[in-house]
Amino acid sequence: MCYDIKTKVEAALKRARHYGNEEAVQMLIEKFRPFLEDEWFHVSGFQHPKLLIYTGDNSEMPLVASWGLIPFWVKNEQQQLDIWNKTINARGENIFEKPSFRTSARSKRCLVYIDGFFEHHHFAGSTYPYYIQRKDGEPITLGGLWDEWTNKETGEVVNSFTIVTTKANSLLKKIHNNPKLKESRMPLILDERQEEIWLKGTANDAKKLIVPAADGYLKAHTVRKLRGKNSVGNSPEAIEEFIYPELHSVLDLN
Repeated sequence: MCYDIKTKVEAALKRARHYGNEEAVQMLIEKFRPFLEDEWFHVSGFQHPKLLIYTGDNSEMPLVASWGLIPFWVKNEQQQLDIWNKTINARGENIFEKPSFRTSARSKRCLVYIDGFFEHHHFAGSTYPYYIQRKDGEPITLGGLWDEWTNKETGEVVNSFTIVTTKANSLLKKIHNNPKLKESRMPLILDERQEEIWLKGTANDAKKLIVPAADGYLKAHTVRKLRGKNSVGNSPEAIEEFIYPELHSVLDLN
């Protein structure tokens, strides 16, 4: 799954910088600053943060969207609240059939740039958080779905998104071992060539991309607790390596 991430505006602007001039990027930063945190060292999808996403409508410049997809057909605020926490992630294997996602899967796919993400390992009755990032330290591009919903009670137009997940690669199989789940999962990670296909390709093109990230692409280390009274919250400590002797003596990620 992918419920917890680290991201900053600079990482999210990677694509805009690649395609646009610096003046346009600076204008974007000023435009979005009132709506965004400059940096999330740790944020959960259940907080429904506003992040930058890229869509096929304008693949070079981002828009602000809330994490947790609200389908266009949601009728009112109560239905929106009921569905919001259920659409943080979307299983890639059924996004073209599930009512919450199928319209977006066909025509509203998006990219989400992050620095890294967190997953929990279960061991001896406890959970241990890992921070996962690219080995080269570059931002990770996640495949997502988005939609535009109009709140009929207020007239507000809300952009929202979900992160697509797929089966885990060898690294995430070792880490993501929740006994309540049938299998290990990971977010859909795209390389630069795949980004364009995900945004603008056909449904069949997109389906072919829903596979685990290549082994050797990511690295991981344990961090301090992300939840509960001992949580470090949204601080740099959230991504600093923290050793749990009882775990590291039995789990080898190499």
